[in-house]
Amino acid sequence: MNLHQFRYVQEAARRNLNLTEAAKALHTSQPGVSKAIIELEEELGVDIFARHGKRLKRITEPGQQVLKSIEVIMREVGNLKRIGDEYATQDSGTLSLAVTHTQARYVLPQSVAKLREQWPRVKVVLHQGAPGQVARMVLDEVAEVGVATESLADYPELITLPCYDWQHVLVLPPAHPLAHTERVSLEDIAREPLVTYHPSFTGRTRIDHAFAQRKLVPQIALEAIDADVIKTYVRLGLGVGIVAEMAVRDDPPGDLTVRPLGHLLGRNVTRIAFKRGAYLRQFVIRFAGLLSNRLTPDLIAKAMSGHVNDYEL
Repeated sequence: MNLHQFRYVQEAARRNLNLTEAAKALHTSQPGVSKAIIELEEELGVDIFARHGKRLKRITEPGQQVLKSIEVIMREVGNLKRIGDEYATQDSGTLSLAVTHTQARYVLPQSVAKLREQWPRVKVVLHQGAPGQVARMVLDEVAEVGVATESLADYPELITLPCYDWQHVLVLPPAHPLAHTERVSLEDIAREPLVTYHPSFTGRTRIDHAFAQRKLVPQIALEAIDADVIKTYVRLGLGVGIVAEMAVRDDPPGDLTVRPLGHLLGRNVTRIAFKRGAYLRQFVIRFAGLLSNRLTPDLIAKAMSGHVNDYEL
């Protein structure tokens, strides 16, 4: 048995048993993938996949156990490469981050800039996506670090730690009648056309839950994944907007009227995620500390070793 066989089995499982797609992802031929899998099955003496003709139909019970072992092996192979890279190059490499748009646009810039000051030979690669995509990229080792508000804690294969908490704010044109109301209610907002996040982004589930609890139905005029887009349409008079507070911190005074909504919608927690069992290079740990001073090397080491799963903000 060899690593090529393990990669082919793993990729076949990831691609919903489609060998053609697996072969494309691995830059090889479909017959080559099929042959390698069969050879591994013959060597192990078990069928990893049940077949209908030449097509893979499902993963067998022993196949599930084989895949778990392959996952451990491939993870440790990746760790060996990272260990070698760290000690061979010491202060250089690539930091791949999977993040949502809000994190990439409003939260990460200062941390990334400080990391580059301290580790100028480290290249940073940002992969942006929805929270579920962020989790998947960390699991698939496209990225070493994931940062998002939703979804990350739902994956047991990830070690996640809270970075910081934040609240939503209401944004509206200065001339809007609600701009003169210091403490806006959900009933006030429900009477207005609302411009806010797409349901899978930036705490939208908390917004919907708050309205549902009060038996209110918001009048959604527009949904977007980008707070800058939301603010643009609010300025045009399409409605009032709800965005994350970090999206208005650097706005010029008088641009939009801002009202905090933490008392109505509660607070949100943004989390950082690492793949369970991964080896974290020093600049990865340093980046986490720059993102949140709560993320000390000792805490991260304990979390990665399984002794700490969470901690209070």
